[in-house]
Amino acid sequence: MKKRVGYVVALAAIAVAIWWYFGGNLAGNGNNKASGEEKPIAMSRGYGDTSQLQPHRLKLQQFLDRQMLGKDGVYTNYKETDEAAEVATGHETLSESAGLLLRYYALTGQKEAFDRVWMQTKRTFVTEAGFSYRYSPLHNKQYPLNAAVDDLRIIRSLHEAETVFGGDYGREADQYSARLYLHNVQNGKLFDFYDWTYKTTNDFITLCYADFQSLRLLDAPSKEKRKLEETLLEIVQGGYLSDAFPFYETRYGYATEKYGDHDGEINTVESLLTILHLAEIGEERPASVSYLKRLVEAGTLFGRYDREGQPVTDIQSTAAYAIAAMIGSTIGDQALYQASVRRMEQYRIGDESSPLGGSFGNEAVKEVYSFDNLTALLAYAY
Repeated sequence: MKKRVGYVVALAAIAVAIWWYFGGNLAGNGNNKASGEEKPIAMSRGYGDTSQLQPHRLKLQQFLDRQMLGKDGVYTNYKETDEAAEVATGHETLSESAGLLLRYYALTGQKEAFDRVWMQTKRTFVTEAGFSYRYSPLHNKQYPLNAAVDDLRIIRSLHEAETVFGGDYGREADQYSARLYLHNVQNGKLFDFYDWTYKTTNDFITLCYADFQSLRLLDAPSKEKRKLEETLLEIVQGGYLSDAFPFYETRYGYATEKYGDHDGEINTVESLLTILHLAEIGEERPASVSYLKRLVEAGTLFGRYDREGQPVTDIQSTAAYAIAAMIGSTIGDQALYQASVRRMEQYRIGDESSPLGGSFGNEAVKEVYSFDNLTALLAYAY
């Protein structure tokens, strides 16, 4: 057995944070209801636990459970397709969705629901090399790639579950973190994916894949983890664009030692995830937070920008405002959290008679995407 000193320290820190927040009353006794009515248990401030927002959270949870959760996981889209595109569509399922839903059930203390989704996740996505990032039920196809950020999210959810529920979730987390570390960490560098057909990784890191808080929970030698975090932090901080446009580059090529993306544009969701991951370890830039607050308050948080900060689309998304809310809760900025949730809820389908009622999507064309809805659900738990 490997030594688990790093894990124990990290887990203890989580437990202390939760104990402190709830005045020493940890709710992880294993007897939690699966109704979604419990007080959210999170490392964040719990800003979403209000009489106004809780009904919306429960309605969204109910929609996902009844309309989007199949036997293989959460559908990528409510609307069915032939599941033949280069990216996941229709009723294909993603390990990304599994991790988001697992985190939600852990943070809201719903043990039965967590266990049900975790068993489903193992059945659908687990391979000898980690978690497949995508599964097509129609073609019974498990794709031979993982995504490090999604594996990290699942591993984190297991540690959160052990803190809340007890049990052996942490031991299982260590098993999967060992696989991630073996395949996606090479020569002290984290790579986006590992292809177990060709036994190789890609050659770059997408900056939002650097989930520092989750990396700290990996079952790996402490010295190696510190070095990995230092390397990643230097790369991520080096991807800061400017004080005038304080978002982040998309990718960093290890061989070229250069940042960039194929189209040169900045994806807002990816930059916000980078800011969130930095905020979780106290490394967010004040300029990024101030800039984000201005965009949220003005309702001008667009989906893509050029490198000078000019929007290249007028499309906005539920997910972007949901992640902004998580950033607000993480740094203790309740005003940012509340403003972001208000903007997020502009995309909520309020018609209770609709089969899509309570979800976030386009009712006219019956499109409801998993990432938008699961990030919104998680934002409610923050």
